Amino acid sequence: MTRLPISAALVAFAFSVVVASQQQQAPVFRTAGDIVPVYVTVTDRSDRLVTTLTRENFEVFDNGRQQPLTLFDNTPQPIRLVVLLDVSGSMLGNLPILRAACEQLFARLRPGDLARVGSFGHDITISPAFTANQVELVSALPVEIAPNAPTPLWRAIDEAMTALAKETERRVVLVLSDGKDGAPFKFGQTFISQLEIVDRAQREEVMIYGVGLRSRGLRQPMGPGANLGAMLADDLPDPGLGTVAIETGGGYLEIRPRDDLGAAFTRVADELHSQYLLGFAPPARDGKRHKIEVKLTERDLKPRARKNYVAPQERR
Repeated sequence: MTRLPISAALVAFAFSVVVASQQQQAPVFRTAGDIVPVYVTVTDRSDRLVTTLTRENFEVFDNGRQQPLTLFDNTPQPIRLVVLLDVSGSMLGNLPILRAACEQLFARLRPGDLARVGSFGHDITISPAFTANQVELVSALPVEIAPNAPTPLWRAIDEAMTALAKETERRVVLVLSDGKDGAPFKFGQTFISQLEIVDRAQREEVMIYGVGLRSRGLRQPMGPGANLGAMLADDLPDPGLGTVAIETGGGYLEIRPRDDLGAAFTRVADELHSQYLLGFAPPARDGKRHKIEVKLTERDLKPRARKNYVAPQERR
């Protein structure tokens, strides 16, 4: 995302607005080059969310150098969410639980949250508008799956980020998939890789959550000479989905056949509403990628946040 320099008077005004909003309500925050926002999920050794920390518990480092925090907020921040669902052929056995889990997720949206529903298989579709209306969201869920549909995973996430591009609140993509990226390349398309997805998400400050399922579709009978290891690997979600999620500050959950998908979606919603918002002034306006590291004074706790950001470029 392009960041524009702001005059000193406007900076002073922006900080006064932030201070006032912290006293009254949760701020809606997008960086404009003056503050780098970092959303942090904190868990304990039992993987339970920790929501009672203060500013003094956090340390943020930019390329290894600690930065003073200019923003701290632990109130729920509004989100713009694209729920992106795999409808490739291997998902045939997952459709009923998928719909039920999404309904649980939509019920946990809070005032100020808006969502859209997307799916990817033969085609990539995303519902036309952000809404909090649960009836509209449920009606946008897929009702059938083509048995031979492919899994255009990275292209679908790229289109979900495009759908979020004009939104000013916190932007999140929640991806549910049971397969590895793969789809016939069509003439005129631009190839999208996992690395390009990470790069775009970091530049545009999009948080990606991944939920990977083991396939529940109908299995083909094993014939003579069948490779059992390869068949088991085919049932696993794309390993890159977890990497993308962690690099962008989101989270990754892998669901086994008997696990509760609804509980996994509920966990994602709870995390999004329990994150800490930290902010610091970029120490250099060099247009380069900077490494972010978040540490806690409580060593038994684990923070999770995005790994990088692209610094604003000083205009001459």
